[in-house]
Amino acid sequence: MKYRAFTCAAALLIAGCAQAPGGSTDWKVEPDPDIVNFPLENAESVDQELVAPPFLPAHEQVASGPPRIVNVRLEIIERETEIAPGVFVWQMAFNNSVPGPVPVVFQWDWVNLTLVNGTTDTVRFQEPVQNTLLHNIDFHASTGALGGGELTKVAPGQEVGLLWRAEKAGFFVYHCAPGGTMVPYHVVTGGNGAILVLPREGLRDGYGNPVRYDRAFYFGEQDYYVPMNDDGTSLRFDNYASQMGPTLQVMRGLVPTHIAFNGQYGALTGDIRLEAEVGETILMLHSQANNPSYPHLIGGHGDWVWPYGKFNNRPDEGLESWDVVAGGTAAAVYTFKQDGVYAYLNHNLIKAF
Repeated sequence: MKYRAFTCAAALLIAGCAQAPGGSTDWKVEPDPDIVNFPLENAESVDQELVAPPFLPAHEQVASGPPRIVNVRLEIIERETEIAPGVFVWQMAFNNSVPGPVPVVFQWDWVNLTLVNGTTDTVRFQEPVQNTLLHNIDFHASTGALGGGELTKVAPGQEVGLLWRAEKAGFFVYHCAPGGTMVPYHVVTGGNGAILVLPREGLRDGYGNPVRYDRAFYFGEQDYYVPMNDDGTSLRFDNYASQMGPTLQVMRGLVPTHIAFNGQYGALTGDIRLEAEVGETILMLHSQANNPSYPHLIGGHGDWVWPYGKFNNRPDEGLESWDVVAGGTAAAVYTFKQDGVYAYLNHNLIKAF
């Protein structure tokens, strides 16, 4: 079966006005020692209510105070989903979503995570739930302990806590990584998402000028390796664990059977397309936890693109397409100048149509 992916069409209509080059030639901002050394015991604790992609939780774009402790809750659910007509996959879904939701914090904040391996009595998002396998989480944004993976292994019906500090600014992948072949199996069945760590001073363009966005959208690209019947339908399984062996056999060929944005075909097109107003600036966030990707906005550009989604790197200006490395991200802004429909896709076009 050939590669398949549906494009994301976004009616993002914008009349932009260009900002004159300016700002400091010394682009790097040195960290404030008072912020870096701010004591944990003095930090305010706040709860963040996560939302399903492609949207992000309400957040400030510039830090208004000292580092905080941001409390987030991720609930892991094993669920069967029809990702394409007649094609069913048991997914590992953070908060009942593929990809998982995007926590938003500032650099030098602390992330206080509660991770739940769901059963019907412990999750809020779907019933009945009866997970079958061990799960955990590896934050690419964190330091040490395998990104937290070594500290967060959790059995069905249990929960675990993890406190870590966001020392680097950028858009970072997180994913399940319980060990051995379960690592790629969990990732390619949806067990991944991303976290946004904003610079405390906010985003800046290549001249050092502030960049502000009106909306932010998250495109999580997912490759699937589905055991298929000869008639183009998928094999069906009783649960997430029983699907694993046949899926691993397909994975060893390294060729995805299906590729989709945000979990399933057509998730961001048609009646559920993304919309914005003419004159708005949109932050486009993209992750791919397993394969490279090459985002492109048909009819638009990346006005500013942060290499590999990392905000302490000077952004590139006016790109037509940009890179996402395997297990990595991209971040770009574009101010839309005309009304109409714009298609966001992976410009490896064999995978896009």
